[in-house]
Amino acid sequence: MSMDFQTRNEFLDYLSEYLTENRRQLFEKVIRFRTRHITVVLEDIYQPHNASAVLRSADLTGIQDIHIIENRNRYQVNPEVAMGSSKWLNMVKYNETEDNTLAAYDALRKAGYRIVATTPHTNDQTLDEIPLDRKMALVFGTELNGLSDTAITHADEYLRIPMYGFTESYNISVSAALTLFTLTEKLRKSSVSWRLSEEERLDTLIEWAKRSIKHADLFEKEFLQKRKSRE
Repeated sequence: MSMDFQTRNEFLDYLSEYLTENRRQLFEKVIRFRTRHITVVLEDIYQPHNASAVLRSADLTGIQDIHIIENRNRYQVNPEVAMGSSKWLNMVKYNETEDNTLAAYDALRKAGYRIVATTPHTNDQTLDEIPLDRKMALVFGTELNGLSDTAITHADEYLRIPMYGFTESYNISVSAALTLFTLTEKLRKSSVSWRLSEEERLDTLIEWAKRSIKHADLFEKEFLQKRKSRE
């Protein structure tokens, strides 16, 4: 949105007039717990049930952004499982290059993230051990094969969830839920500055409001026209 901070504040106030009081209060409550300090990366997830369950877990633990790598599989959401969570998340897809995993890693590193592959590895760390001082992008792989060799080789760090049974691994949706719940709980109790910036907070609230109002693009045009007429 090509508006300065003050104009965006005014636009949010304008949109808020068309929201119920309950919706406005809910937005204010939820935004306090949103974070971009931790983000989620999904590589080639193809089962809609699991893909949707990860979105639901991300929303419930305060994660705002989901990065979706589509190399062989297209990401599909099961709305009955997602329970509307996709409406409140920012989803960024990588599907335009020959190896979208490397493209995603490059973009995330430029945004200040370290790449943490969720897979057992020689130098892996557990949920209790991994530090939270720097922004992290948690990478989850397919249900059948896990992460690709590229995703593992080019990661900065590795994370594993301890297992004490006979089964080889957790289901992807369970793995994501355990990881996100544990790390966001630790994050909120830490001294790390994990909340959204004022700019991010404002833009997120505007996006949520627009997604709650039918024909929001028309409201935006009306707002800009009214503001221009006052200048």
